[in-house]
Amino acid sequence: MDVTIFRLSSTNKENPIKKIMKKILFASALILSTLSCKENKSRNAQVVENAVDNSESSVSGSLKSYRDENMIDKIYSELIKNDKSLKALDDKLVKLYDENRKVLELYAEPLHKSESFYLDAKSQAGTIKDSILKQQMEKEIKISSDQYDLKISKVKELMAKVNQNSDDINNQYTAFKIRKTLPEIEKYQNAHPLKTDSLENFIKKQNELLNELKKLK
Repeated sequence: MDVTIFRLSSTNKENPIKKIMKKILFASALILSTLSCKENKSRNAQVVENAVDNSESSVSGSLKSYRDENMIDKIYSELIKNDKSLKALDDKLVKLYDENRKVLELYAEPLHKSESFYLDAKSQAGTIKDSILKQQMEKEIKISSDQYDLKISKVKELMAKVNQNSDDINNQYTAFKIRKTLPEIEKYQNAHPLKTDSLENFIKKQNELLNELKKLK
């Protein structure tokens, strides 16, 4: 609009009519801005609503609060809350893992001390300047070390078995949790089907703007 239409005189003072028009234009812009904001919020709400169905699944509550947690553990923990048998199984496994740690600790310290002793003995024997005495000490250390290895061979075999069983239990329990949670995530997926409306409408707007930009010169 040509602002010269508001000049009723050549004086430097602002014309009263011009002041009124400015106020009207400002008020109109403010109203349009407010309406535009409300419209955008309404469109955004519709986009979210159209993206997924609002129906709930049995794990919906837990997934709403999902952040960076392990999804399997997150869903399984919800299942445990409503299943006493699952809770009992989980408690049993937690207790077994704790016992596993304590049992191995009983043997770990004595074994570590003996192994450390032989390592230190070999190291110090190596500093002996007398070659004959040095060889004699290295021989005696080896004999003692070999005898000790025979004594603890059964212990080490059983400790290895404990560790292997622990791994097998953990593997089986992990597989069990995955099997139990697979149907739950599938229920969630079925309860929250992703619709294409929002994407298609947005692509349409993109294409319209793209075509408009292509026509500009």
